[in-house]
Amino acid sequence: MGRGVSGFVSSTRCITATVPATTTPGSTSRPIQKAAWSSKAFEYGTWGGEIRSEFAPRSGDIVALEHWGSSGFANTDLDLQLKKHGIHQLIVIGLIAHTCVEATVRYAMELGYEVTMVKDATADYSDREMHASLEVNMPNYASAMVTTKEVVEAIASL
Repeated sequence: MGRGVSGFVSSTRCITATVPATTTPGSTSRPIQKAAWSSKAFEYGTWGGEIRSEFAPRSGDIVALEHWGSSGFANTDLDLQLKKHGIHQLIVIGLIAHTCVEATVRYAMELGYEVTMVKDATADYSDREMHASLEVNMPNYASAMVTTKEVVEAIASL
């Protein structure tokens, strides 16, 4: 489905963009936030609410404002930051596939970005939700659906 990452990664300039997402009980009444509170999946101050050290932003990386809904674009400065740096191709990984990741990919496509979705670098609460997102919905919005190995090889060959 979609084209592979070969030829899609066309720049030697790779910048990591991080969009933090944590939940603080009582801060909003959105259903998706309530689900995250009950599982404590991304609770502020916990393991799930912290960025792993391997993915921590480095000097020169983009750190967008924290998002409080599903999309990493809505109500953040991510689009502004990407455009400011001349970025129009995105490689997306993250959690949760059927909500935040899918909403971010959809929004990115609507804004004109070319999106590559790394299907084995995302997760969800169940296999059913992963299937719905990665096999049914996401291919309609992502220009490419690839594996981590394909992304690493494509970037290493630049």
